[in-house]
Amino acid sequence: MTVEASGKTATKTIWRLDVAKEEETTALATDVAKLLVPGDIVTLAGDLGTGKTTFARALIRAVAHDPTLEAPSPTFTLMQIYEGDFGKIVHADFYRIETVADVAELGWEEACEGALLLVEWAERARELFSGDRLDIRLSFAEPERRDARMIMISGYGAFASRLASFKSLHEFLRKANWWDARRDFLQGDASSRAYETLTKPTGEKAILMMSPQRPDGPPIRYGKSYSTIAHLAENVKAFVAIAEGLSAQGFSAPKVLARDLNAGLVIVEDLGREGVVDENGPIPDRYLEAIGALAELHARKLPDTIDIIDDGVYRIPPYDLDALLVEVELLIDWYVSHIARSIVASGARAIFINLWRQALIEVASATPTWTLRDYHSPNLIWLPEREGVRRIGMIDFQDCVLGHPAYDVVSLTQDARVTVADELEMKLIAHYARMRRDDPRFDTAGFVRAYAVLGAQRATKIMGIFARLDLRDGKPHYLGHLPRVEYYLKKSLRHPALAELKAWYETNLPAIFGSAA
Repeated sequence: MTVEASGKTATKTIWRLDVAKEEETTALATDVAKLLVPGDIVTLAGDLGTGKTTFARALIRAVAHDPTLEAPSPTFTLMQIYEGDFGKIVHADFYRIETVADVAELGWEEACEGALLLVEWAERARELFSGDRLDIRLSFAEPERRDARMIMISGYGAFASRLASFKSLHEFLRKANWWDARRDFLQGDASSRAYETLTKPTGEKAILMMSPQRPDGPPIRYGKSYSTIAHLAENVKAFVAIAEGLSAQGFSAPKVLARDLNAGLVIVEDLGREGVVDENGPIPDRYLEAIGALAELHARKLPDTIDIIDDGVYRIPPYDLDALLVEVELLIDWYVSHIARSIVASGARAIFINLWRQALIEVASATPTWTLRDYHSPNLIWLPEREGVRRIGMIDFQDCVLGHPAYDVVSLTQDARVTVADELEMKLIAHYARMRRDDPRFDTAGFVRAYAVLGAQRATKIMGIFARLDLRDGKPHYLGHLPRVEYYLKKSLRHPALAELKAWYETNLPAIFGSAA
């Protein structure tokens, strides 16, 4: 497999592949289907008998998620339309078309609206397909190898970068010896990362993480974007580094089986799906194991840099005051207008930021530890066959920073995705404190204050994030967690150190921070 032409600003990407038999052609078509969305145009070219219809049938079946779909050749009907939950697919064959006018007579424009178009012999109406498209050209490889084909896939316009990314993934899986694995979508997180389960014919399993370099957002302060100020990971190097760092410390992070940092592709060990919650909520014994793993991690003197084999050194960023402050502003930027249907005047905003600055100074200047930042139920895997702290599998830690140990504790004990009862929360905090009581760096009173401050900070941030996920990203289901997070915030604001902030919330968000706060 080689790229004939490509580039960062290319308007065309070409990918040549040699396949030895029809089954490989079918497998490639099934793979290509993962690249397509409604509205895409795919043109198929090649001499008679090269397998265009075979390729099209496999692709249609994959898109429709129906391996038994008949999908006959449209050679005589000229156009075959499929509709279902997957959307609409139009499979056309223009071999008998003489002019573009003949296409119009088919009701082409109406049929194509919002559909995935798959067109054989598209060159007979070339002017209809001059924009963004994926072109697939099949030809005989060698006369003596009847089923062997040379397949040239070209991406034009917007398809150029999509095909380049797709090619990188395909070649990555082949190089990592996972090319023959079945790929199944795995529910992801709130980020732009995508995940799939890989299952080899032998039954061996792994997780594929696809996290291409994230483009920097617009500058919001000091000429820097939000993600830069908040120290969010913008590529997979952070994930690989923290995974290797946790494993070196004896914790159960997924083993990195293969990686391509430039392409943002990683294959990791599949730790399973058994979590720390069930249909009734948190499983107390597992939460105790999870808080114990944190106490064990925080009791250690941890490095602020991690050597990545063959990929240099990764420096863990600080959870500094700027990062903590830019996160709480998400409440005003997204939650206040979208959820509270209110407006915060510039003066009130300035007071809000100043109050938070005063509350967070001590927290931001404390002796730091690894703060995994998303240490809560969706990212914890129960591994009963392992021993000690290794019974807690940890994932989604790429945004790890050097911060106060109370942050991850409150992430678990005030879990945004599942209600942690007050009694269990107190039990978990007490267990953590007992495990760290002989640590000279652990100050109980200071920890309790930091726990309240960071609990309020995290809840404030999450309220903004959940509102943003709904309004900007079209993910409304996160709003269902808001009442829980609002309750956590009110609870944290009861601490005397946050009295002035509590008054601000009651004044500016009276609907939820009034007399019931």
